[in-house]
Formats: sequence, structure tokens, C-alpha cells
Amino acid sequence: MLELLWIVPALPFLGFLLLVLFGKHLSRTGVALIGVGSVGISGILTILIAISFITAPPAGHHFAQTLWVWIDVAGFTPAIAFYLDSLSMIFMLVITFVGFLIHLYSSEFMLDDDGYSRFFAYMNLFIGSMLTLVMGNNLLLLYLGWEGVGLCSYLLIGFWYQDPANGYAARKAFVVTRVGDASMAVGLFLLFKHFSTLNIQSILTQAPDLWAIGAPVATAAALLLLGGAVGKSAQLPLQTWLPDAMAGPTPVSALIHAATMVTAGVYLIARMHVVFALSPIAMLIVAIVGALTLLLSGFSAITQVDIKRVLAYSTISQIGYMFLGLGVGAWSAAIFHFMIHAFFKALLFLGAGVIILTHHHEHNMFKMRGIRKQLPVTFWTFLIASGALAAFPLVTAGFYSKDAIIWYAWSSEQGSPLLWVAGFVGAFITAIYTFRMVFITFFGEPRMEATHKPGIRLKIPLVVLGTLSVIAGFLNLPETMGHFTPFSDFLHFALPAVRTFHETLTQEFFFQIYTALASLVGIYLAYFFFIRKFEFIVQFTKTTFGAALQRYWFSGWAFDWFYDLLFVRPYIWIARINKEDVFDLIYDGIAAISRVFNRMFSFTESGRIRAYAMSIVIGAIIILTIAVVL
Repeated sequence: MLELLWIVPALPFLGFLLLVLFGKHLSRTGVALIGVGSVGISGILTILIAISFITAPPAGHHFAQTLWVWIDVAGFTPAIAFYLDSLSMIFMLVITFVGFLIHLYSSEFMLDDDGYSRFFAYMNLFIGSMLTLVMGNNLLLLYLGWEGVGLCSYLLIGFWYQDPANGYAARKAFVVTRVGDASMAVGLFLLFKHFSTLNIQSILTQAPDLWAIGAPVATAAALLLLGGAVGKSAQLPLQTWLPDAMAGPTPVSALIHAATMVTAGVYLIARMHVVFALSPIAMLIVAIVGALTLLLSGFSAITQVDIKRVLAYSTISQIGYMFLGLGVGAWSAAIFHFMIHAFFKALLFLGAGVIILTHHHEHNMFKMRGIRKQLPVTFWTFLIASGALAAFPLVTAGFYSKDAIIWYAWSSEQGSPLLWVAGFVGAFITAIYTFRMVFITFFGEPRMEATHKPGIRLKIPLVVLGTLSVIAGFLNLPETMGHFTPFSDFLHFALPAVRTFHETLTQEFFFQIYTALASLVGIYLAYFFFIRKFEFIVQFTKTTFGAALQRYWFSGWAFDWFYDLLFVRPYIWIARINKEDVFDLIYDGIAAISRVFNRMFSFTESGRIRAYAMSIVIGAIIILTIAVVL
């Protein structure tokens, strides 16, 4: 079964090729069968491979498959080859399974769109590229998938390109993530210089022998890779593109900008964990980046009125938790939160899509209100996902994954009280903005009538993801709740276990109570201020301080304004000054000198024989004079 590994990414690529070549000539049903079916079969095959991998693990608990040598230059021979271990297996399962559900949802959501086949072609290309990213056994193939998902992100954010704002959002995402990609490319050059290979396992094996802990070159390599990770995963300081990326269709937000692509940075750091572990400074920076990001984006989410932008800032915040987990060495906890987040965040976006679709594409939560009775399936599944996002204790999966990260931010060897405080406050803020969204959207007096009832293809993904948002948390229970950890045990074949101080179960239990209280108090405050005493919020935002604070958080802490002032305006100013291109002056000068000599020589070609004779005489006299004198 493992020999069929190459078919997993091949099927989405085949679907993309068929849709590009024949999509315009196919019916909507034919397009959906290819677009949804290729990912569905890939998902089934991934599940079968996972069963085979778990029940009969290969030697060393990994499997490598080489298809052909890609490049062969002076001993540099990266191959089109795949590497399967527990880390890549989990990412493959999430990508194909969640991807299939979103494709199924899209087959109804996008049914009336003129670009139906084009949409599924782009989505299939993304799935194939993302699988290439997580399955590649060398960093060059990983980078190919990395750039592939970047391209698909541009194409899908700007899918409705007739609106200039959508084109701007797509270009912004492409440019901002290119900054991180450039950093990552330099990091690959640095790794190749020291290891003479880009094979991931070779680098991870050699790195501890070649570099000492804290070596400057290890720090440089880790920070350059981190630059790529913060760009793709929308972390500080390159987080500004993700809220604007909500310009794309809602299934795009669910797949690319919530469940998979934005977690590529998490995968990169986890995959290169040995390099990061050799640099305590880089690990600390990863944790700090995650802590600051989860706080700043959480406060911004509180002020948004567009339901998708609330979820966008929430995504940035939750990936911040993953970075926090990675930074304190809680590798399996970070990956566990990645999986749980994929379930509940995809569900939240899909639920938001149903709401938007049934309300004439309205995004403003305050114009919806009181729709829970009109859309019961959407309401209950959305409520489950919101509970998971807010880490509602004991019941939802999000509590177990987020609590593990917050606990390890305190108890791991790389943890600290400040990092724990950031995670704790972030959990409190998350509960507030999440249930602010729920109460504003679903409660109160209805202001719009739901004119379009969701069909079965919209409902099935909601129910399945809602179920997973509850039961998946029980795959990794803490010591205080039975210590049932098949997820972490499976991951430990690829990632090291977290190293903690000798904390007691009693202390862990009380910290779990603190996390649970943060969630419950946050939910209550959201109910109090946005259901019972909403006038308090209205009055506060009318004060000078309240209005200024709301504008500041609403703008994403003015990062766009700052970057515009620091980079965009100076670049435009230089471009205007240099519109004729200063370097062209060099070549224009050479051309001008040539024209001067041309005119001088042309003047001597007058056609007058007497002038030619006189020139010969004068030249002869000059030559003879020089000969006599010298």
C-alpha cells in the first residue's frame, strides 16, 4: 500500500490538468465529479496508507519513495521523492480529508458562478501543491510546493478579479508572502553551503554533529527559515495580508486561509525542528512571535463587523498559539492544535459561508441578527466550532489542544511565566470575540430573512466537522484526565517529546482550571456586553478614547499604515523620480558621445577634392614635424 504514495498528490494534479483542458466543455456535474472526486479518492487512499502505516509500520517508522532524479549538476541531485512519517502523515490526512469536505461544499456554494471549472482547477492545484510541500523529502521539492500554494493563494484570493479590490488583496498577499519566501530561499542556500545537500533527513542527521548548540550559523539558518514561516503563516510582522485575503470565495478562506496553507509555516518549523533546537535564541523568538501575534490579532478581532474578518484575525491568533507551542518545544501539542484548528476553523468559515449565501452575500454581522431559528443546522454546528475556538472546557476539542500549549508555555524548559500569561490572556480574549460573533449573528431580533436554504452538500461538511470538533480532542488527554495520548505517541516517532520541569499533577490541574475559567468568563462577558448591556459598548465607542481604540484595533494596530509610510510611499517617490531610469543615463550618455563624433566625422566627408588634398598636406606636415622633433 505504501508504494501507492505518489498517487496521493498525483490525483489532484490530474484533476487540475483535466479541468484546465476540458473544463469549459464539461457540465457542472462533470466539473464537480472531477474536482471533488480527485480529492476524495486521494483522501481515501491517504486513509488506507495511514492504516497500513500504523498497523504495519515500516522500518524506522518512515517510508521514502523516489520517483526520478530532478536535477543532476556537480553532485547536486535533488529528486522528485516523497518522505512519509508520522508528521507528514497527519498533515496529509488533514489536507485531503478537510480538503474533500470543502470541495464537496464548494460544489453547491459556487454552483451559480461563471468560473465554476476555473475555481475547481485552482482548488485542485492547491491541494496538489500542499501535498507536495508536506511530502517532499528535500527542501527544494518542499519549496516548489511552497511557491505552488503561494500561486494558488494569489489566484483564489483574486478569483472574482472584476472587482479591483479583490485584485489588490491578491497582489498584497503575493507581495507580502514573497518577503518571507525570499528569506526562506536564502536559508536554503545557507543550508546547502554547509551540508552540500537539501535532503531534509540528511540535514537533520548531520546538523547536531556539525553545529554546536547556540552556534551563530544555526541561529542564522533557523531565523531565515522562520522568515519564510511568518510570511506564509501570517505571523508578526507579515500578518497584514490575511484579513484582506477574505476577498476570495468563502470556501477558499476555509481551505487555504484557515485549514492548510497558513499552517505551512508550522509544518516547516516542525519538520526542521533539529535546526531550531540547536538555537535557543531562535526558539525563543518563535515563542515570542507567537505570543505577540495571538494577543494583537485577538484584540483586533473584537472590533470587526465583517464575520469573515473576525475569523481571519482568529486564524492569525490561533496560529500564534501553534508558534508558541513550537517555540517552547511542545512540538506534538502544536501539531495537535493544528489538526483541531483545521476542523473547527474550516467549520466556522463554511458556516459563515452558508450565512452569507442565504443573506444576499451580506458580511456585516450587525445586519444579520437572530438567524438561529432560520438556519438550525448551521447554528448548532457553528456553536460547536465556536466552543472549540473559545476552548469551552471538557466538551470541545479546542480545550484540550489549547490547554496543552498554555500548560507547556509554563512548564517546559523553554517556557516562562510571561509566555504563559500571553497564552492565558489570549484564551480569555478569544472567548470574548468568538461569542461576540455568535451572539451578534444568531441572537436578537432578525433583521434579514434567509432567502436560500442550504442543501445537503452544504450541510454534510458542517455536521462531519462539527462532530470532529468535539471528539478529536479525546485523542490526546492530559495526565489529569487519564493520560490517553495516542496522538502524541504517534508523533514522537518524528518529533521529540517536550521536556518539562518536575511539575505536579495538582499544579497542572489548577492551571487547567485557570484556562477553563478564562474561557467561561470570556463567554459570559460577551453575553453581558453584547446581549444584555450592549448600550455600554455603544456609549464607550462614542467616547474619544473608545473611538480611537476601536479604530486602532480595527485597522489591525495600524500595521498597514506603518508599512505604507515606511516602504510603499518611499518606493513610489523614488519610482517617480526615477521614472526615466537613472541607469539609462549611462547608456544615453554613450549614445550622445557617439552622435557627436558621428557629426564631426560626417563634416569631413564633404566631397570637396581640394579640402581632401589640403587635409593630406596638413597631415603630412604634422607627421614629418613629429618625426624631426622626436
